[in-house]
Amino acid sequence: MSRTYLQAIGLTGAGLVTLAVLPGSIAARALFDTKPLDQSRFAVLAQPVGDHKWKLLVLEQIKRRPLCWTPRPDGLIDPSLNNFDFSGICSRYLDSNGYSLRSGGKDLSRRFSLRLVQSGDTLHLQAMDPDQAMPIRVGSATVPSRDRNGFVKLTLNDAWTLERRVYQGRTLSHVYFSHPEPVNRLLAKSEPSSNSPGFTRIGSPTAPQRPDRTSPKSSQETPPTNLAHLGKGPIRLEVIPYRR
Repeated sequence: MSRTYLQAIGLTGAGLVTLAVLPGSIAARALFDTKPLDQSRFAVLAQPVGDHKWKLLVLEQIKRRPLCWTPRPDGLIDPSLNNFDFSGICSRYLDSNGYSLRSGGKDLSRRFSLRLVQSGDTLHLQAMDPDQAMPIRVGSATVPSRDRNGFVKLTLNDAWTLERRVYQGRTLSHVYFSHPEPVNRLLAKSEPSSNSPGFTRIGSPTAPQRPDRTSPKSSQETPPTNLAHLGKGPIRLEVIPYRR
């Protein structure tokens, strides 16, 4: 009996070690699945923080009434769920505990973080990996104005949808920003943003210019200084007499 118990413990420990050394992406893909969602019941919003920053949040309308968010005449969104007890009526997803990135069927929550970046009057929702030079563009919005009580509604780019995380057939509350293509392909499609300092400084590539052959100052027609005497007759060399 004692030997059987020890063998069982050994097998369990080996299984845990094997699971622990699996790469994060493989383990995540094995653990989590997804299910589609009714996109009309969700709003992806940007909340102004301070004078320049933004915070990403996702709202879900569980029951039809009262409304969890309401469009304003000025183009902003009023988070009307703050005006009543929204328990059982609305759900909020405020940070990486509530939402993450998924691409090509893989959970990328350990690699990528979602962030909001403003350029002019356009707000970009990006997925950023610290090991990658360029972010993945997930969505965008035009900022009509900045009001601490008014949120900006973002539109997801083509093929991006919200999906629900599923674990062993059980639906969880976690929401994915999901795309069907593999992440490497999305990274390859990423283009340098117009406000990237490096690309602004270097500029776009241009074709090399031909040298001006009509100008007398052309480097191809002006001989080097140390070779200017070539081609003008014999060169006199100093003869050193030989002495015994």
